[in-house]
Amino acid sequence: MISLAGKSALITGGSRGIGAASVRYLAQAGADVVFNYHRNRATAEQVEQEARRHGTRVESRKADLSRDADGKALVEFAKERLGRLDILVANAGIWNVEDIGIEKISERQWDEMIRVNLKSVYSVIHYAVPHMIAQKTGRIVAISSTAGQRGESMHTHYAASKGAIISFVKGLSTELARHNILVNCVAPGWVDTEMSRPVLETKAGKKLAATAIPLGRAGTAEEIAGAILFLVSDLATFITGEVVNVNGGAVLCG
Repeated sequence: MISLAGKSALITGGSRGIGAASVRYLAQAGADVVFNYHRNRATAEQVEQEARRHGTRVESRKADLSRDADGKALVEFAKERLGRLDILVANAGIWNVEDIGIEKISERQWDEMIRVNLKSVYSVIHYAVPHMIAQKTGRIVAISSTAGQRGESMHTHYAASKGAIISFVKGLSTELARHNILVNCVAPGWVDTEMSRPVLETKAGKKLAATAIPLGRAGTAEEIAGAILFLVSDLATFITGEVVNVNGGAVLCG
């Protein structure tokens, strides 16, 4: 039932993990897609090739979304290449593998986390929304985390950045509703991606997945991308301001 034929999407952080799965899923559903990568062009090209098999236009562009200028340039590139901007998935982000207490988090580490995880979301939405207002329609999905809902000890700067995304989405949903722009959030729990694998592959990580998650395992990138695909589809035309939890039952909240 899900078809995005004729739709154009911009996905940030699309060269790996949840972003790459989202590029493939949205392209498979019929959308033309532009996505950014930060460093690894070879990986981005591989995602392009995989997604293009479905017959839609898929292009990538290098961008450091902690820089406002790069966010603006990426949105302009997507609009130029695709002609319009129907869907924005703000997914790009980082996470620190090592535990680090608040007394040891440096100003540099704090600022980097906020720039990459929060400012990048603001930046692409800031520059994409005028195009959606002109079109009188749009779908925005921002990726948060269970850490943004319950906090995360020893990773408080990460949790703060993800919690802010939830508040940002809720404010935007009411602000933009009059323009027929729906704004929602997906909050994944542990997901088996390149970013989290160094923890999940350890003995402690495997035990964590087996005991802390009622379904007994970490999620897959595709399982998160499925929720994103639903939110940008015509099956979700009366949903805005919501946080969709995709965490295997690890955090139960409305």
